[in-house]
Amino acid sequence: MQLTDIGVNLTHPSLNEQCAAVLDRAYAAGVMQLLLTGTSLAESEQAMLLCEKHDESQQRLFSTAGIHPHDASSWNGDSANQLKALLAHERVRAVGECGLDFNRDFSPRPQQERVLEEHLALAVELQLPVFLHERDADQRLVEILREYRDKLPAAVVHCFTGQKRALFNYLDLDLHIGITGWICDERRGTHLQPLVREIPQGRLMLESDAPFLLPRSLRPKPKNGRNEPAYLIETLKTVAEHRAESLEQVAAHTTATAQAFFRLPTLKVTATAEQP
Repeated sequence: MQLTDIGVNLTHPSLNEQCAAVLDRAYAAGVMQLLLTGTSLAESEQAMLLCEKHDESQQRLFSTAGIHPHDASSWNGDSANQLKALLAHERVRAVGECGLDFNRDFSPRPQQERVLEEHLALAVELQLPVFLHERDADQRLVEILREYRDKLPAAVVHCFTGQKRALFNYLDLDLHIGITGWICDERRGTHLQPLVREIPQGRLMLESDAPFLLPRSLRPKPKNGRNEPAYLIETLKTVAEHRAESLEQVAAHTTATAQAFFRLPTLKVTATAEQP
């Protein structure tokens, strides 16, 4: 049984400091391919370099490149050219993380929207999928995406935490949905449990968003409280339970979806996912 983690922040200092060990634990748990998330120009480049450093086989580690909406204010006249150069690298498989965050509003909303459109224009030009962030902004995100969707090869709303309205609007736009350990959170994630069964096979993918969003149902919990890709098996268990599918079924179709979405190689190796 193999899993693909479509969103891990391996450039975060808490993971980067022990990158090789984190990856070894992921592989041992059956998480055999990972997408490293780029959230700024500098971190996008770092993610790409980590892929090269820790995966000589060019089979397991890939990345995204983009500017997170929190940092949309950093966009300048040369940002598009710098981002385009990163997106040309063979390890970089998607545009993003980009999108809208009207929850924290770390960058002005008009600037977030303009930078999102810059990302979408690049995705259309380069025919790359988009790795999207959204919080408290689903209606505006849908409005903007409608203008580009017919020209985009694919797009995933990563770390989906929204309500039924948002989910069905995204599915109506033929978007993919990324589910994290948020679904394991008894305080704020239980609304996702009945919704996850509404996501068709071929549109669902799994992600850790490590080092964030440690699944609260994980036992035993790590003493440092930090999430890792190895713990994606816990999210898999919760998703499988609420979709009334086996672990093997969910692992198989979410991995196949991720490999098609990001144009990843099919691994010949096999591994059994075990609780780390």
